[in-house]
This record gives sequence, C-alpha cells and structure tokens, in this order.
Amino acid sequence: FFMTVPLISIHFVDDLGWPAASIGLVLAVRQLMQQGLTLPGGMLADRIGAKGLICAGMLIRALGFAAMGYATSLPQLIGSAVLAALGGALFESPRSAAVAALTTPAERARYYSLQGVVGGLGMTLGPLLGALLLRADFSIVALSSASCYLVTFLVTVIMLPSVRVAAEQRNLTYGIRLALRDRPFMLFNLLLMGYWFMWVQISISLPLEARAVSGTSDAVSWVYTLNAGMSVLLQYPLLRLAERWLRPLPILIVGVLLMAAGLGTVGLISTTPALLVCVALYSVGSLLASPTQQTVASEYANPAALGSYFGVNALALAVGGSLGNYSGGLLYGLGREYERPAMPWLVFCAVGLVAGAGMIALHRRQMRAAAQRAAEPAL
Repeated sequence: FFMTVPLISIHFVDDLGWPAASIGLVLAVRQLMQQGLTLPGGMLADRIGAKGLICAGMLIRALGFAAMGYATSLPQLIGSAVLAALGGALFESPRSAAVAALTTPAERARYYSLQGVVGGLGMTLGPLLGALLLRADFSIVALSSASCYLVTFLVTVIMLPSVRVAAEQRNLTYGIRLALRDRPFMLFNLLLMGYWFMWVQISISLPLEARAVSGTSDAVSWVYTLNAGMSVLLQYPLLRLAERWLRPLPILIVGVLLMAAGLGTVGLISTTPALLVCVALYSVGSLLASPTQQTVASEYANPAALGSYFGVNALALAVGGSLGNYSGGLLYGLGREYERPAMPWLVFCAVGLVAGAGMIALHRRQMRAAAQRAAEPAL
C-alpha cells in the first residue's frame, strides 16, 4: 500500500501535471468506497467467518493496484481505485474482527502496538522502494505492489486459522442494528472522523509539501522513512510507557492533539529540516493514537457482533478519510493558488483540536458514569 499510494500524487500531479484536487478526489473515492463497503464486509464476517473474505479481498486489491499502473485518464484511475477499494472493503473489517477474536482484552493493546511496529516496517520500505522504482516507471511500482498482495494472499491461505468473529448467530442485520443503537460507540466514531481526517494527510498533503519545500521527490521517502522509522523504534516502548499512566482514551486524546500540533506548525515553516521536525511531532501523535483507537474501538464493541461493530467503526475512516483526502488536495491547491500556503495546515489543525476537545468531553462523561455506577451499591 505505502509503495504506491503516497506516490500517486507525485506521479500524476508533479510528473504528469494533473490538478492536485483531482488526485485528492481519486484518493477520497477510494477511501469512501473502501470504508463505506466495510459494513457489509463486517456483516458477512459475522455469518461466514473472516478467512475467506480476507483472501478474496487480497486478490481483488492486487487487480486494482495493477490496473492503477496503466491508467491514463481520470476515469481509468478512479476505476482502478474503486477496484482496489472493493478488495480492501472485503478484508478490513474481517481482519479487525479476527484480531479482536484472537486476542484477550489484557493483551490487545500490546498486540496493536506490535502490529504498528510491523506496519512501520512496511511504511519504511514501501516509499523507499516505490521512489526507486518510480525512476523507471509508475507501472513498475503498481505491479510490484500488486505482487505483494498476491504474496499476502498465499500467506493468509496457509497460516491464518478459521476463526468465528460473532458469539451469536442471528439474522444478517442484527449486529448492525446493535452497533447503530450503541450511543457511546457511535459518538466515539463521530469524533474519530477528525483523527482520520488528519491521518490521511500523510498520503496527500505532506508528500506534496515535502516536494514543494525540498524541490525533489526524494523528500517524500524522507518523510515516510522518518514517520515509519519512529514507528519501528518507538511504537511499542512509547505506548507501553503511556499505558503506565493513562487509560486508552486519554492516550488517544494526547495523540490526536499532538497530530494537530504537528500539522498546524507545517504552515509556519519553509525549510526541509523544519518540515521533518513537524513530521516528527505528527508521528509521535500518530504512534500514540493509531493503535489506541483500535483498542478503544474494541472496548466499545459488543462480542456478540464483532464483525458488524468493526464494519460500523470503519465508517469513521470512510467519512473522515475521504473528507481529509479531498480537502487535503483541494486546500493545498487553493493555498498555492492564492498564496496562502499556511491555510490548509491551519484547517487540519483546527479539525484535530475539535476532535480532541470532543474526546475530552466523552472521557469526562465516561468518568462520571463510572462514578455513578460505583456509588449505586452504597445507595
């Protein structure tokens, strides 16, 4: 994924001269389609299990990424992005539900942090290899990425056990109705949209800013190497340290606010070293927020319908990520056009601050509810 997606904006905007807003639209469509369709993916996982859906999703994603390398028009690029999104929709919720089913609550946060370390390796190697292959041709980048998904398909077939992700077998819409009526869970998802809005900027606005500030596309790999290198080295120990003092939701709040600060300060700088400092601040926030938002979501999820709950949870990424991708490309282009380069970064920061404030209010509400429950026996 990180071999190809971060380089889409570089190839089509900088190399081919397409408008940044059009690439933002492509990324937004992919995000909206993938996360929007995870809802039926989660429902099916509750009914038929996770493994088959994950395998099918890997194959379809491989086809979508391969087609992306030969897109010569906006409709073709959108079509390949939709195909890739369909593959992701099939494996995303079943994967999250399988993780929750195969781990205990006590070990789940540790697992998510280790998953972040492994993912960081992919984020480190992917952009570096992608930038190297881009010197030959973007189609080589896309085909190499598709090959990785084929390898992942084979690994999944051989090594992933068959796992039930629903404690109860009810009708197909039972879990969705259960999740949608869960008010704290839905409020958390609403606030999580702000996190995803900021998170996707690593794929659209930050690569464009890195290229603009440094004058070379190699700076894109620098940004990703820094972000992913911090993930590999700091993800696990940083989260373990935070867990000694804070519960998951407060850790998520701190992470969201740090991400907002990192993005906001990008609007104040004009050199590559300063940009990397901003990325480092953003990355520290992401290291705290990324695994913790999964832990908090799993705490809210009802074991009776894990697949459906994670399908609904993915809607936060569908909406927040899509808005973030489209707004990232659009606002970046407008900022350059009207000579207001700080504008997009201030907007990204404001979104993160609003999300963080909402999560603080949610945490206080939870604390009051817990205190009331603790006092009830004494009454």
